[in-house]
Amino acid sequence: MQLSELKSIIQNAGVVGAGGAGFPSYMKLSEGADTLCINCAECEPLMYTDYMLMQEEMAKIVGGAEIVMDAAGISRTLIAIKEHRAHMLGYSDGQALGKNIFVKLLPNVYPMGDEINLIYEATGRVVKPGHLPLTAGVIVLNGETVYNIYEAVKNGTPVTEKWLTVGGDLADRYVVKVPVGMRVSELFKILGVEVKDTHSVIDGGPSMGKIINPDHAVVTKTTKSLLIIPNEKRSIKNKKIAMDDMLRRAASACCGCVRCTEMCPRHLLGYPIEPHKMIRAALNQAIVDYPQLVKTASLCCSCGVCAEVCCQEISPKDVILHLKGILAKNKERFVAGEEQYKVNSDRQYRMISSVRWEETLGVHKYDVVPQYVPKSIKAKKAETLTNQHIGAPSVPCVAVGDEVKKGQIIANCGAGLSVPQFASIDGRVVSVDPSKIVIEA
Repeated sequence: MQLSELKSIIQNAGVVGAGGAGFPSYMKLSEGADTLCINCAECEPLMYTDYMLMQEEMAKIVGGAEIVMDAAGISRTLIAIKEHRAHMLGYSDGQALGKNIFVKLLPNVYPMGDEINLIYEATGRVVKPGHLPLTAGVIVLNGETVYNIYEAVKNGTPVTEKWLTVGGDLADRYVVKVPVGMRVSELFKILGVEVKDTHSVIDGGPSMGKIINPDHAVVTKTTKSLLIIPNEKRSIKNKKIAMDDMLRRAASACCGCVRCTEMCPRHLLGYPIEPHKMIRAALNQAIVDYPQLVKTASLCCSCGVCAEVCCQEISPKDVILHLKGILAKNKERFVAGEEQYKVNSDRQYRMISSVRWEETLGVHKYDVVPQYVPKSIKAKKAETLTNQHIGAPSVPCVAVGDEVKKGQIIANCGAGLSVPQFASIDGRVVSVDPSKIVIEA
């Protein structure tokens, strides 16, 4: 298969990064890479989605890798997974799962799912700051994304379902397949999950996920997990601090200890990002006087390590997100030139173990392997968002009253970088607007 044909199939099937970013996958594929890294690191605590996908559908992950390798002229694939999860699944480092497709064990540290750290651990290569992985000869795709590529090419199946973990402070935890657009409240009702007033629901992981209202939120193509966490835990407290309050705290309470910078995973790879300087820049003239310093905010992966190691309970990550917003508005970012960057010689001693990270967040006791629900869960209603990917929103192409079938296109690609959307259930369209399409079974 030609690369252009594969990219067209992937785009027309609505495949996007399923690990949380939502970048349209067809744009990641290009000639010039020699290595495909399949990211099954499951970076955040309590998430077992990729773990269960590997347990149940490894043949399709391998098949998807073969499709990408053939079309893009890639010579090898590394299926990257943390060491302790690999042992649970019975895999060993270097184990061959197909022709030039190997298991690559990653250290049990956080945030190993960050693609820049993953590339370094898997290949020994450092992607230059601000550059794409392709410049280092690597393409990174999430395990579920590769699974979706296989389904699109071999079975003509567009993305209508999402694999996700339902976990946290629960008696029973699950990995399920649900229709894209299913209401979180309906899913919880089916599973018997009750959210107490003393708890919050996170879409994503405890560190990088966002707090959602389960009565209104829906499952999207990037929903990797739904975690119920007590409000008393630090990961929840930090998320509930208003940005203005965090900026004031940063300006007044920072003691200049630089621990946030010393522990920053990307700084340890030699990236010129220094969170402690971002704190100083947030509310003063430095944002104008030192624009190159502020541009390095674009190098942050938002892992949150800086927030958890701060002795003043400041979240440099949130301050950096504020600066990233300014950069995005002005269409600016840091891009390295010819200068050389060296990995910090102390990096191996400063990485945070997965267990320690769970204990820091206060969620270690909730880390229990969930049960897999093999049968797809059915929904009475699906609210398909048109902007659940990076790029231009999809454009609805159905009207209220239309009868639709699962897999039928309901929104076309927008202008530029975009993908279409598909009905995830059989039913009737009851609402259409530029932001979402609602279907009732």
